[in-house]
This record gives sequence, structure tokens and C-alpha cells, in this order.
Amino acid sequence: MPRRKAKAKIKSFVVVTGMSGAGKTATLKVLEDFGFTAVDNLPPELLPQLFKLLANKAANQRGVAVTIDIRNAGSSEELLKALDTVEAAGLASVKIVFLTASNEELLRRYEKTRRVHPFITKNINNINNLNSASLSTIDGINQERAILAPVLARANIVLDTSLMDLSQHRGRLLKEFFDNENDEAGGGMSLLISSFGFKYGVPQDSNFVFDVRCLPNPYYVAKLRNLTGEDRPVQDYLLQFPETLRFLGRSRSFLDFAIPEYFSSVKGQLHIAVGCTGGRHRSVALARWLFDAYSQTFKGATVFHRDKDL
Repeated sequence: MPRRKAKAKIKSFVVVTGMSGAGKTATLKVLEDFGFTAVDNLPPELLPQLFKLLANKAANQRGVAVTIDIRNAGSSEELLKALDTVEAAGLASVKIVFLTASNEELLRRYEKTRRVHPFITKNINNINNLNSASLSTIDGINQERAILAPVLARANIVLDTSLMDLSQHRGRLLKEFFDNENDEAGGGMSLLISSFGFKYGVPQDSNFVFDVRCLPNPYYVAKLRNLTGEDRPVQDYLLQFPETLRFLGRSRSFLDFAIPEYFSSVKGQLHIAVGCTGGRHRSVALARWLFDAYSQTFKGATVFHRDKDL
């Protein structure tokens, strides 16, 4: 009896989508550098044909990454339906990467590049029954955010690029896609613990935010000012205060409960953000300690200091 030919399947399929101006094309280029076969701006209805064409190709050992613009999808429902079709056919395991940024940052980017938001350009007058001629840039951003809400809810990875430069963006993607490849403990779950400065804004993709501005500030100690929370003198300074130990202990108590619950009932990515005023001393130290506490239990844990060097 002849052997049945194994169904062709792509190892990893990544859909990059999200807000216009948030960095979809830059993300695709980074993934291409990582070894993914990259396809830009593909209509969703062509996804099954793409998989059949590329499956089992030697060049696709890492996987395939595709950007999909909501304008080509027509609606969030059409995009999600196409992804469901691919998964149901067993062609690939789909991972959605959703790019976002604050309204203020998106406005700044449009003003800097002198580009018009795609929802108010002449060639998309009828998308989702919007009257594009009456929209301002912020109207277009808000309309797009509302339309993409179902995709955001379905996303596996959400990246807020508001305060990321290209190097930081690349670093986040590297952590998300390659730090967890061979994980056994943690079941491939992605636990990101980051530090940030409130003066630069709270990361929009964070799930839990810890505010450590209540702790003594090493910035006001002259010999510590130019150091960071990764340096031992700053950590020793903070640890001499009982409130630091209490804060860390109670944070650990909450997270001991919340992390397993979140992974079991929500989804496989959890972002815990720790903030202080400037994101250089207290938040960095606390984020490092939390990472050290959970990195052994959750092999997919990573730490990222967004504002440490600003």
C-alpha cells in the first residue's frame, strides 16, 4: 500500500499587522534578517496559496512572515477568517504580531514624514463606509484603532513602538522569537519584565504596571546618579530600606498568584512593566530582581530596560 504523503507545513508563520505608522515594514525587515521568508502587504485571501507554494522549501526552515494591512483585508473579520482557514487546514501555526503606538507618537510620525494617514487618502474613500474626505489624521488613527480592536484581542505578541528606536525594536523581536525557541519549562510562554520612566510614558502593551516612585531615589545620591539599577551600588542602596523589601515581597506574592493564572486563562504573552520617574535606577533594579526571581521557573522570561540609557 503506497505511503500517504505528509501534509506540507510551514514551521512558523508570523502575521505582522497593526496600526499604520507603528512599524510593520520595519518589523518585517527584522524578521527577514532573522531568516524568515518575508512577504509584504499580502491580501489575506492569498494566504492558503502562499503556504502551499512555500511549504517545505529549504529557504523557509525558520518560517514565513507576512505583513497584512487592514486596507487589503477589508475588515478585521476577513483577516481573522483567513487565519482560521490556514490553521484549520493544518498548513501552519499562526502567530499574530500587532504593532501599536500612542496617538501622539503616530501624529508626530505623520507630521515628520509629511504622509497622509491611509484612511484619508483618495484611494480608500469607501473603506468600512467611512467618509475619508471628512477625516483628520487623528480621526483616521482612532477609526483604524477601533477597526483593529478584534485583531489586537487575538494577537499573540503586542509591541508598543512609541519610544523604541530600531535597535530596541530589533532587540524585542529577538527576545520574543529566539529566546524561547528551545524552552521546555514554561510551555513556550513569553514573560517580559521591563523597566520604564513615567516621564516618557507607560508602555501601552503592558499587562501589569508597578509604580516604584514611592521608594527612595538613588538619583539624589551624588555617587549613584550616573549609575543604573543594574549596578550593585544602586541595588545595595535600595536594599537597605525596609520599604524596598516590603514592596518586592508583596509584588512577588501577587505575581506568584497572577502569572500562572494569566497564562492558563488568557494567552501566552505577559508583560510586567515597572516604572519610576526616569526609568534609570529604581525601576531597573526592581525589574532585574523580578526577572531573577521568575526566569528559572519560566524559561521564556526576558528583561528589557526601555529608558535606562536615556
